This record gives sequence, C-alpha cells and structure tokens, in this order.
Amino acid sequence: MGRHRLGSSHETHLTHCHPTSHLGGTSQIVQLDRLDGSLIERMRHEALTAPAPWKAEYGDFQSGGWWTTSLMNASGDAADVRIADGAARPTALLEHMPATAGLLAELGLNYMWVRLARLEPNAFLWEHRDYDELDQVERHRLHIPLHTNSSAFLVTIGTKVHMDGGRIWRLTPTYAHGVCNLLGPDRIHLIADVYADDAYTRLAKDADEPAKAERLPSASEAELAERIAAARRLADLGYVGAAEQLLLRLFYSYALPEGTAYDLIAGLHTALGDSEANRRWTAAKSKLLALVP
Repeated sequence: MGRHRLGSSHETHLTHCHPTSHLGGTSQIVQLDRLDGSLIERMRHEALTAPAPWKAEYGDFQSGGWWTTSLMNASGDAADVRIADGAARPTALLEHMPATAGLLAELGLNYMWVRLARLEPNAFLWEHRDYDELDQVERHRLHIPLHTNSSAFLVTIGTKVHMDGGRIWRLTPTYAHGVCNLLGPDRIHLIADVYADDAYTRLAKDADEPAKAERLPSASEAELAERIAAARRLADLGYVGAAEQLLLRLFYSYALPEGTAYDLIAGLHTALGDSEANRRWTAAKSKLLALVP
C-alpha cells in the first residue's frame, strides 16, 4: 500500500499536542497516514467534476448547505445517502473517479459506506452523535479532506480542529461533535465508514494528535445572557428560526456543556409561552445526542 501513502512517523514535521491538552486524551480525532499531493489533487478534481447526484439528507442535523453523495454502499445507488450497516459495493459515480477508486482499493479496508460530503459557506452540522442507530460492532470513520479552507472546522469537547488536506483523519463520531464552514469555499471531504479489521489496525497504528487543536473559550454568564437576549429580540420580531440558529451557533464559539444550545432554545420557547416548541427542541436534543429518556 505504499505508492500513494507517505507516512511513517519520522517523515512528519508536526508539533504534537500533549494527549490531554485539548481533547481530553480521548483520541476523538487523530491524523493517520499522509497521502501523495498529486493523488489528492486528482481526487479533488474528480470530486469537483464528477456527475454526482448530491442529496440533502439528515435535515434535522444541519442548517442547510450540507450535501452528500455515495461512492460505495450496500445498494450501489449514489443517491442512497442515509448510512446503514452492510457490505458496501461501488456505485456508478465511483466509475467516474478512477484515482479515488484506486486509493480505496489500495487501502484494502472493509467498507461499510463511502461518501463525498460537501459543506457550503455559512453552513453548519449541529451538535450531534452518530452510529447510535446502527449495530453495536466496532467501526471507525475516516475523513480525507479534498477541498477545504481554514474557516471550516470541527468542534468536539469544547475544542475546534481544522482538518488540513494531505492526511487521512479518523473521527470517533460517538462523541458529540459539530462542523461548520464559516466563509467558504465549499468544504468537500471523502468520508469512509469502515469496520475494524487487520487492514484498519495497520492504518491506525501510528495515529497523531492534531497539531492545531484550539480550545474554545468558556462563556461567561454575561455573554450567555447577551446572546439569549439577542435571540429573544429576534423572536419577538417574528424571526424565530434566526433566533434558534443564533443559539445553535454558540457551540462553535464557546466551550459549553453538552446540549447547552438545545437547552437554551427550549428555554427561549418557554419564555415565549410556546410549550409545543419547547417539547420539540427537548426531543431534538435527545435524538441528536442519542440521550436515554
């Protein structure tokens, strides 16, 4: 598996974070192998030009502006993007992406699902967990950034991480996390959900902590009160959706206890006298964060 992958540890020039510096020693997000730059460029070109049937799915999880299309899944249909367990096979879309197909074959992993995911400017995936609805077997999520920018980052455990290009990244999505792309251009990642096996173990053996994990500041009571008051003003003017999004975005600015944004929205609706909306957002918190009632 050598000609596209560049990465024994002595070749890296990263300043590693102490394992407990930002991510609590969880290895929630780590860097794996380096990839050849010319290969990444070919894969990026394929992702930008292939006739992809982009689908907007998981609407409850996002602000709008998040699109996916499948390269490998159990059905073989590129427009089938709601992930599930199964033996993945190539979709017709992958036939238009020979460089991408070559790397997937070279890695030799046991694929559950492989997608392209595109996040537009000013778009958010809200705080959530993944995999809760799937079988309880060991699986891992790999990201290969193909087209990105420094304003696109993932937040988890009160820490933000920009996934630079040129590496395979591993995310453990059973921890609460969210993703945003503040300014653009589009962020496009190849995302592969894989079952644990010997090939995965070899790939993951030299994991590095992110070099640029940045702890978000804690929010003071005054700062939260100011945001809540701003949301209330928007709601009073009739812009309830904008008020909700203002509070949801706090997750990307401050290190907050899990689910705080959802609690603040539910509290806003209580203050507005809308008990149905309060129940809806309380249920949304349980669904997105997979909480036991």
